[in-house]
Amino acid sequence: MELTVAHWMYLFVTVAVIVIMLFRKGIVLPLIIGTFLVAAVYKGSLISGFQAVFNANLVAAKELFSIFLIISIMIGLLNSLKDLGADKRMVVPIQKIMVNGHISFLVLMVTTYVISLFFWPTPAVPLICALLVPAAVRAGLPVMTSAMVICIAGQGMALSSDYIMQVAPMLSAKAAGIDKSLVSDKTFILSLITGISSLVIVYVTHRKAITKKSGSLSNMNNEEKAFFDVADELAATAEVSVDLVKRKEFWGKVFAIIVPLSMLGVMIFMFQTKLGGGTGFEGGDGAAFIGGVATILLILATIAFNKIHALDKISEHITEGFVFAFRAMAPVIPIAGFFFMGSGDFSGSILSLGDKVDKPAFLFDIIQAGQNYIPHNPIFSAVGILIVGIITGLDGSGFAGLPLTGALSGALAPGSHLDPSVMAAIGQMGAVWSGGGTLIAWSSLVAVAGFLQVSPIELARKNFLPVITGLLIATILAVFIW
Repeated sequence: MELTVAHWMYLFVTVAVIVIMLFRKGIVLPLIIGTFLVAAVYKGSLISGFQAVFNANLVAAKELFSIFLIISIMIGLLNSLKDLGADKRMVVPIQKIMVNGHISFLVLMVTTYVISLFFWPTPAVPLICALLVPAAVRAGLPVMTSAMVICIAGQGMALSSDYIMQVAPMLSAKAAGIDKSLVSDKTFILSLITGISSLVIVYVTHRKAITKKSGSLSNMNNEEKAFFDVADELAATAEVSVDLVKRKEFWGKVFAIIVPLSMLGVMIFMFQTKLGGGTGFEGGDGAAFIGGVATILLILATIAFNKIHALDKISEHITEGFVFAFRAMAPVIPIAGFFFMGSGDFSGSILSLGDKVDKPAFLFDIIQAGQNYIPHNPIFSAVGILIVGIITGLDGSGFAGLPLTGALSGALAPGSHLDPSVMAAIGQMGAVWSGGGTLIAWSSLVAVAGFLQVSPIELARKNFLPVITGLLIATILAVFIW
């Protein structure tokens, strides 16, 4: 394979981006400049460079818009449930199950995982920290241990698979040039292996600290007392908001039952379809199903809260959802645009090549040209893509690195004797577990630490050994299983 100057420029930008990530700096600016330079060099025209910058963002936005839409709908639904107080009523019964620290560990893990799977961890953190953690701490679970459980079960296990909303698998699959369902199924399994392994390590290493109930403030350490100074106010505010009006209370109870049952039904149906060998949820059909159900629930909850102003209120909820989605995902568009340009599936549209048959695939061509220098060992390749994923997460955004890990997986897979979906899943594990909020103190882990009044650096440090161990176990098993 003969590499052109444009190929070398693409390689230089890619390596520079990885180095920039190591210094925890933003990569959007260098990638936009890189898109311009690669296109300008390839076509020998500055005008083409300017056009490619716009086209790259446009192509990425078209490919990823379904991601923005599903996030917006789910956040809109969550906001409509907050109006009714139904979000808090959904978890209040769980408090009664927390009779001791050991059971609280399990209950907190499962509840955080399920809520984060449907609504993402960041919006779920205030709800869990305000209503469930106080009950867990009073039952004998230390605050720091509670924080670790929330991070690992939510920001780690739930977010890394993103099995319901399908944002992460879609980013990985698009960049790798493979079907999303191949990635989502494997990431789901790997996320469970990583999460359960990590949580078992956390439980074993902290089990001696999980003793009798904390009871009164006199039995608590300074960390727990500081936590309750904040948590009691949050919980009290949450309880008051539920009882503002009788109708709000009634519909809050109704939707606290309807929404979990609807989501459970969606999950069971999706699992049943997959286990039955059906193909009804290939591609984007799964996200469309959950998005449609969430939209109907959003409409019903909005009408139940305020019949007169429902027409205006639903617009507010959808707008708030889109604002959240673009704040969380907007930087991914220019990042994805650059790495999409490295694939022959998208380079033609980005470079305005029209019907030209021979479309460049910069990243794939580079890997093909250098594959003789790359060790053809599955373990080496799997651990390598895991490390790249972890590095991409150093900026504190678990999803920003997925276009890179996905593109590398598609390019490296033929020479590594691994399926590209396996490599994409491993890279996704590294990126999301690192930047999603378990290993990096400046990620969304800060939200958990802030609500629970613990040091984010200390929380990240305590998460390091269990999470890295879990990731290595999952990676090695992935090589042997698939």
